[in-house]
Amino acid sequence: MADRELATLLARLKSSSAALPYPETTALLSRAKLLLLQLNALTPSPTSPPALLALARDIYEQGALASIRNRDAPGFTRYVAQLRPFYELQRHGGGGGRDDGERNKITGLYLLLLLTQGLYGEFHSELEALAGEGGLDEVEGDRYLGYPIRLERWLMEGSYDRVWKAMKRGEVPCEEFGVFSEILTSQIRSEIASSSERAYPSLPLASTKSLLFLDSEGAVVEFARTRGWAVRDGTIYFPDAAGASAAGETADKEKELSLMVVENTLGYARQLETIV
Repeated sequence: MADRELATLLARLKSSSAALPYPETTALLSRAKLLLLQLNALTPSPTSPPALLALARDIYEQGALASIRNRDAPGFTRYVAQLRPFYELQRHGGGGGRDDGERNKITGLYLLLLLTQGLYGEFHSELEALAGEGGLDEVEGDRYLGYPIRLERWLMEGSYDRVWKAMKRGEVPCEEFGVFSEILTSQIRSEIASSSERAYPSLPLASTKSLLFLDSEGAVVEFARTRGWAVRDGTIYFPDAAGASAAGETADKEKELSLMVVENTLGYARQLETIV
């Protein structure tokens, strides 16, 4: 009886989870968890029926996806923790056979969450565990897992133009991954702004608008105020950040790297404006 109701709840969550208000979704999930408790399936066991384990896993996965769609990062992290023992049992041959459910999608989203939170140590720990299961090439070739891996690599290289391309050309694997675009955009703007301060004493307002992928020059002026930049006669004037950094060869290398980052990003921004 309880397992039939559980299956009905899961079907409802899958069919309308994106349209349901989050409070209604969480109410359905709470009811599903009570049923799992009655069935002794809140946590997996090797002796549990595989069909019931797969049902419990699917419920938690729907909860994780609903949390991401509603920008509830703590809720998503809790669901990831609840899913780990199911995935671990699955990896060792139990928990529903060969059906992996949404494992790669959930894991890819978790990697992206770690990336947007700047938790690079945890990101690489997760990646090492995945590579240990199937090899790095297989992991990078996956639609969901490869996306955050490529973004992290480009962010570490300072190849922000490539990150922009990945977000602007419809390369996001699914709608849930798009939730992080706004966060990454803000982070990249901050990094490009810092590179601009190190590379140039000033830039035209129009170029800065393209460089930061802002919609208007008014938005540039507002952003400039948050950075302490001066705006006069259509030009952005940066503070003398170079004077505060280490002198000599180190400062020259920093400026050269910053210049490369800015030129690459400006080049892509101009290409994008030409296409549009």
